[in-house]
Amino acid sequence: MEILNQKTLPSISIKKIDTPKLKPDFNNLSFGKYFTDHMFLAHYSTKMGWHKAEITPRQNLSLDPASSVLHYGQALFEGMKAFRKTDGSITLFRPEYNWSRMVDGADRLCLQAPPKELFMEGIKSLVKLDQDWVPDQDGSSLYIRPTLIGTEGFLGVRPSNEYLFFVILSPVGAYYSGGLAPLKIWVETDFLRAAPGGLGHTKAAANYAGSLKAAQLAKQNGYSQVLWLDVDKKYVEEVGTMNVFFAFENEIVTPILDGTILGGGVRDSVIQLLRHQGKNVVERKVSVEEILIKHKEGSLKEIFGTGTAAIVSPVGELNSKEWKLKINQNETGPIAKKLYSDLTAIQHGRSEDIFSWLEQI
Repeated sequence: MEILNQKTLPSISIKKIDTPKLKPDFNNLSFGKYFTDHMFLAHYSTKMGWHKAEITPRQNLSLDPASSVLHYGQALFEGMKAFRKTDGSITLFRPEYNWSRMVDGADRLCLQAPPKELFMEGIKSLVKLDQDWVPDQDGSSLYIRPTLIGTEGFLGVRPSNEYLFFVILSPVGAYYSGGLAPLKIWVETDFLRAAPGGLGHTKAAANYAGSLKAAQLAKQNGYSQVLWLDVDKKYVEEVGTMNVFFAFENEIVTPILDGTILGGGVRDSVIQLLRHQGKNVVERKVSVEEILIKHKEGSLKEIFGTGTAAIVSPVGELNSKEWKLKINQNETGPIAKKLYSDLTAIQHGRSEDIFSWLEQI
């Protein structure tokens, strides 16, 4: 679906909460447990275009029981962060990347993506209003969840004619409070995350619903997450909800984005950082057979995932029904450790933003 070319976008009205909530202890934050005082909403219809853009106290949504999001799964979201720098200012990390990815996902799901100006201004205004919720502890941030859903009430398999774009905020602490901790990963061969021609390259809500069963079973058996394979159970795709990297002897490899893998902003940032450091980074298919061979040869040095929540997650064990691998003696490797340090230093303003990733609030 094309982005509506409105000459004039709606101005954002602001209604502040009467009594602000008590803030949680920023030294003891869980991921996605606490939410700020306000939210941003903007409405779209084929008749009116984008209209009624507002910041209101955070509240429940009112939806028609026949809304397309409830029956036909027209739901898409993004995950991004705002950081408080060492000088006290607040920045967004690569917001245009998230907007662009939402546009691509909206096209696949026949949703109406918000124009860039509305997306950016809505998020910036909301974060600015709730700026006291941005923690300044090392590794902490304000998680931002832009969401797009179909809201027209009807029963019939077609795209909605009405949409709601909304944004909520959640202060989050460092994913690893005690430092980077290697994960124990299960190689999933029964369930499938995505198939060619499907929704794997989008942040559709349906992708995450389909991943829950495998993740639940893995966690019941002592694993942090699963390693997703392709439809033929031959090639690696993602690890949990993260992109995955393999540090071999002479190259660092990550699966190529061929339509079944979500292209993460942190993935892209890691590739740029590694190449800036002179590392040989290759985007190509990685087979399970290659991983086993490289591990046996001793040329598989590290495995790590990348994503908005944890930034970098080292893998210490990789196990399947037939075999078990210990990666780097189940310790965090130097590449993952440096990437985490370098990325968080840029995000919090401790080092120069040479890639122009940060956008000031």
